[in-house]
Parts: sequence; C-alpha cells; structure tokens
Amino acid sequence: MGDLYALDFDGILCDSCGESSLSAVKAAKVRWPSLFEGVDSSMEDWIVHQMHTVRPVVETGYENLLLVRLLLEIRVPSIRKSSVCTQSLAAEGLTVEGILENWSKIKPVILEAWDENRDALIELFGRVRDDWMDNDLATWIGANRFYPGVPDALKFASSKIYIVTTKQGRFADALLRELAGVTIPPERIYGLGTGPKVEVLKQLQKKPEHQDLTLHFVEDRLATLKNVIKEPELDAWNLYLGDWGYNTQKERAEAASISRIHLLELSDFSKKLK
Repeated sequence: MGDLYALDFDGILCDSCGESSLSAVKAAKVRWPSLFEGVDSSMEDWIVHQMHTVRPVVETGYENLLLVRLLLEIRVPSIRKSSVCTQSLAAEGLTVEGILENWSKIKPVILEAWDENRDALIELFGRVRDDWMDNDLATWIGANRFYPGVPDALKFASSKIYIVTTKQGRFADALLRELAGVTIPPERIYGLGTGPKVEVLKQLQKKPEHQDLTLHFVEDRLATLKNVIKEPELDAWNLYLGDWGYNTQKERAEAASISRIHLLELSDFSKKLK
C-alpha cells in the first residue's frame, strides 16, 4: 500500500509564467516581425504583465504566442489585419477580461484568421526556448521559480511521483534538475506528445506495480479535472485543484461545488507529498 501522485508541472510545481511570457514575446518577434518592429521595451513589459492575468486560459505552451499577439492588437488596434477576425472577436469582447471568459471561442477564430498552424507554433516556441537555454541557461532558469516548499517536498516524498504535463518534457526535466535540484526518472515524466492527460492517467492506473496504490491527481486547470470526471474508468483517482496555480476565483468557486474535486492549499500539498 502507498500513494501515487500524478502532478501537473506549470502552476502546481513551478511558476513558469515569467519565462513562458518572455519566450512567447521572443517567438512572436520571429513569427510576426513586421507587427513587433515598433514594440519597445515598455510595451513588452505591459504585454508580459498582462500575460500573468490571462495565463489561466493556457493549456499548451504555444497558446502563449497567440496571447502575446492578441494583447498587442488590444493595445494597438491599428495593426489588426483581418476585419472578419476583428468583428468576430469584438462579439466575444476583445479585452483582457474577454480573453479569460471566451478563450475557447477566440482561439480557433484567430488561428484561422491569422492562418497559423498549431504544430508549427509548438515547434517555434520549443526552438526559441532551446536557443535561450543554449545561449544563456542561467537567465532562462532564473525566469522560472518553484513554489515555496515544493523542491523539498519532491526530494523527500514517500509517495510515488509522476509528472503529467503539456509542457515539453525536456524543459520540465531541466527545471527540476537545475532549479529544484530534483531528479525524476525520464520514464516518470509524461510531457507534450505523450497523449491527453486522461489517457496518461489510464496508463498509470493499469501498471501492475500501481495496483495497490491510492491514486491522486493534482492539477491547476479546472477544465482538465472535469475531463477526468467524464471518464468512469478514472473514478479511482482522487482529484485536487491547486488554489495557488493558474486559475481564477470563479473557477475555484465552481470546483468547490463539485464533490469529486478537493480544493488544495500549497502548504497542504507539500505535507501530502512528504
């Protein structure tokens, strides 16, 4: 008997919003150079600051690029190229608050209007991060921070730990080793490309060595936890929404009304792992 914890990475273990926002600005300049040629450092600072507000909508890293460009278009409406896109987004509310409320509707509209390809943006975002790490690892590492108490909780955990994240696995591994001083075997890190989180949880619970373990999944995205609840096969998992992560007060209130989901505070999370 014992416990198995499947842990999200960004927003549960690591506050990576600073790094992902800066990487997204760098990548946006590569992808849309003409739009960003007039963007000065104060505008970049404004965009990065706003990214902390809209971060709860991000499921996969490449979406940060879309958000950076969208924030620029909110700040400088004259650069909007597609009237169809503008009209569609105006209907959803093209504001920071509108992004938080309607991102699932906005994202497909702008992907089509800007003629963007998801896989190409994922590749670009990863390449920009790799270049930053190769050229200035210390600064890249320094743009991230682990939440207080998390590195020690991971080091001294008596539970079996898996990382289940939409972040590319190599970045999660680098941060765990370089910033937290924690080594997690690569076969226990399920990153981008390993399949939807619900499928990863199904794989984990089927492993023979896990049959006698109590299963726990800690996540900061309410939508992800609701996807787990939809799968009867995953009824054995105890589900937790980390209230320190990238979610909103509205989402935390909704989670509190769902019997399957436990709201978790950071101090309790660290105690659970230990």
